[in-house]
Amino acid sequence: MTVSWIVAGLGVVVSLLGWYMSPSAWGYGILGFGLAHIVLGVLDMFRNPVRAR
Repeated sequence: MTVSWIVAGLGVVVSLLGWYMSPSAWGYGILGFGLAHIVLGVLDMFRNPVRAR
């Protein structure tokens, strides 16, 4: 669960960086990369981990 929060938190930081660079193509790319990390971090929080035996 902690890793999910780290991934989502880094996604917020990267998204903010992309937001401030947004008039350029690099800014939009970085913004999308950050938003993808936020989505993946949140989805990982809802995942039910399978324990190995």
